Amino acid sequence: MTLTAADIAAADRRISAHISETPLLHSNRLNRALGADLYFKAECLQRTGSFKIRGALNRLLQLSDDERRRGVIAWSSGNHAQGVAAAAAQVGTPAVIVMPHDAPHIKRTNTESFGATVVGYDRAGQDREAIARHIAAERGLVVVPSYDDEAVIAGQGTLGLEITRQARTQNVKLDALMAPVSGGGLIAGTGLAAKSLWPECELIGVEPNGFDDHRRTQMTGARAVNASAGPALCDALLATTPGRLTWAINRDYVDRFFSVDDDAVSAAMAILSVTFGLVVEPSGAVGLAAILRNRDHFRGRRVGIVLSGGNADETIMNKCLATGATIASQMLNQSDLLLLRE
Repeated sequence: MTLTAADIAAADRRISAHISETPLLHSNRLNRALGADLYFKAECLQRTGSFKIRGALNRLLQLSDDERRRGVIAWSSGNHAQGVAAAAAQVGTPAVIVMPHDAPHIKRTNTESFGATVVGYDRAGQDREAIARHIAAERGLVVVPSYDDEAVIAGQGTLGLEITRQARTQNVKLDALMAPVSGGGLIAGTGLAAKSLWPECELIGVEPNGFDDHRRTQMTGARAVNASAGPALCDALLATTPGRLTWAINRDYVDRFFSVDDDAVSAAMAILSVTFGLVVEPSGAVGLAAILRNRDHFRGRRVGIVLSGGNADETIMNKCLATGATIASQMLNQSDLLLLRE
């Protein structure tokens, strides 16, 4: 693996003028309730509503003139789709996105709003990558993978650079840093950036129950494959196996993987809504869910948590908030969740 912290720094210079620097949020009341010092990186407030714009822009800003004329193609359940579509519109290249028929409506609508052409597929019976590569070969399109690409990983790593800069501005050195995991690109880039400055920081990946291929791969040393491809509440975290490029990084840099249940995810979404007024999609809330289920591991520590996206359908969001508020109150031993609001 040749990707370095210098590549991430170069990506940061390349894309910084085109993205938002999202805030690093902190709540004294929530910290008291959970017994840890938590810092939330709100990528749900990023352009297109997730971190994925970072990697997409870093890749597309490096297209040659010929590649830009031909166009790009990607496969995604939604957030990478929106990132590539927005980046393509910005650099002036056509984009085709292969998305599952059961992808959240908001993600498909947003993808199309940037001018991308969406090609649907059956998640249970068809191979999205095979479909995309066939179309790419037919039309001469440039493939933009969602995680197994060095330029994409470096772009996602700019999030880690931002976290370290913001933490140092607040005179904070993190003991641990957590990020959601699907194909592994986010935690690979973010972890590489953070570990280059804080080598002793514990890097933690979080997956949904039933899609914990990274946790199982770390245990056995062989790349595990999930039994199901979805659907599931955490629709953005359903990659079937760790990426080859990303695992080459994560094998050496990630210290631990947790997996979380849907109840804890819903509770985390409710807590984030009440505490910060944030809309965080299920996949983006798994870091806090892991803390709720493993509080002893984090007690007394300074922990950074990536809230990776906020693109949730209204019906799913309302259902999660309604059930999550009750679950969160039970977990925190507080009858009124509103006590968390700053």
